Amino acid sequence: MASSDLSVLLSMGFPQERAELAVKNTGGLHGAIEWLEQNQDKSMEEIHAISSHENDPNAEPPALQPGETAKSLVCNECGKRFRSQAQAEFHASKTEHVDFAESTEEIAPLTEEEKKARLEELRQKLAEKRAGQSEQDKEDKKRNEAIRRKSTKETQDIKENLQKKEQLKEAAAKRREKQEEIAAKERIKAKIAADKEARRLKTEKEKAEREGRAPDSVSAAAPVPTTSSPVASKSASAYIESRLRLQTSSGTVQKSFPVDTTLFEVAAAIGQDTGVEVQTFTQNYPKKVYDHTDWGLTLKEAGLIPSAVLIAR
Repeated sequence: MASSDLSVLLSMGFPQERAELAVKNTGGLHGAIEWLEQNQDKSMEEIHAISSHENDPNAEPPALQPGETAKSLVCNECGKRFRSQAQAEFHASKTEHVDFAESTEEIAPLTEEEKKARLEELRQKLAEKRAGQSEQDKEDKKRNEAIRRKSTKETQDIKENLQKKEQLKEAAAKRREKQEEIAAKERIKAKIAADKEARRLKTEKEKAEREGRAPDSVSAAAPVPTTSSPVASKSASAYIESRLRLQTSSGTVQKSFPVDTTLFEVAAAIGQDTGVEVQTFTQNYPKKVYDHTDWGLTLKEAGLIPSAVLIAR
């Protein structure tokens, strides 16, 4: 019979160790079900501690009245009856009731219908507990995933910001190097021109000495342009700023930049002003598309001076 009761409890999904203890401590299916209900929130360590206390040889049961045989135990505090001392002790540990007495009243066994109802009730409680645990696990998993995604996004944003700062630093360094290179070339040109002028004056002086005349104090001046002659257009090197008209998805932006500003810096400035991340600049006339491979070009090198119209995408 005990084996059959154990099989029923195992088929309901109870752990084997708990089911075996329930059958051992109660001796029947009904008592085992009550035992499992009363101890569902206890750990196995607590259950073993209680079992060892029950098996204490020094423990003495309450005395019987002369001529009477105890058939049940009753809790004088709540009136609940129990078939065995083990059930009464578990009730005491759960409710902290301490006033128990032996009774000659026999507890009627459960009918088959009552057993089925109690089993079904226990199954539902077990299913609800497992469902609640499953929902909690899902919530914990979702929360952990949200934390992981937030951490990943924050890390990615930090990396992107660092990359942009590094690109800005590289562009500024390249611009300084280019300016220094231009200044060095200008100094070399000025020195070459000064040396050439010195040689010319020396040659003229030597020629005048050979001819026995005084050297000219002022060299032949360049012809002054008349009002009727065409005026030369301003050279590209004379411009220090470029006026850009930029068409973005959020509207048209007009800004002026130094001619040595790189296309990367222009894209970064537009991104800060409009919140639009620029991938390319398109010039309709002459037709030209500037992408990331051209980001190191300055506006002067790209020919976008003194003004230009660009479509930012």
